[in-house]
Amino acid sequence: MTAPEPRAQPPPVRARAGLWRWRRSPLRRRSDVLQAWTGLVLALAVPAAAPTVTVIVHNSVHGSLRADAAADARSRAPVDAVLVRDAPRHPEPGSEEARYTFYPVEVRFFGPDGRPRTGEADVRPGLSAGSTVRVWRDTEWRLTDPPMAAGEIRSRALGWAATAGVAVALIGAGAYGVAALALDRRRDAGWERAWADTAPRWTTSA
Repeated sequence: MTAPEPRAQPPPVRARAGLWRWRRSPLRRRSDVLQAWTGLVLALAVPAAAPTVTVIVHNSVHGSLRADAAADARSRAPVDAVLVRDAPRHPEPGSEEARYTFYPVEVRFFGPDGRPRTGEADVRPGLSAGSTVRVWRDTEWRLTDPPMAAGEIRSRALGWAATAGVAVALIGAGAYGVAALALDRRRDAGWERAWADTAPRWTTSA
């Protein structure tokens, strides 16, 4: 009669990654605890700081752009101009892209002295020579861009705010990575010192 086969030992229970640093262990070092606290602080600080930074950046950029647009509106004015030549046609007329595409074309307009002037303005595709368009001029009657619209101001402010929020998250991740790398080197140095003290006794007893 053959002896029953011994039961296989259950696999060892492994602590979840990162959680073992919170548990008391002979192998746990001060650097392990410091890394655990660093991760916890950053995990709490980054989600709390990101919305605050996002709001601050959004309000700051939005206010600055609104002030710039108001200043431009005071120093610029619209004027009618006529296309000197045909504007290029969009390769996909009627498409969504064509609605937001503009081409630089030479235009002619009249200054305050009644004399004709020429300049280059961005116009919609497909306009023929002689078409009248609304352009913007500065105090010296040079063609310039129109003041920034409210929609563009909102879009730019939101873009900068989103960038700031992502930057906070990346800074937090980078800070943890740098701290973890420094603590890893400190741990390795500690293990090497411990082994240097233990190795002579180990080889002697062997």
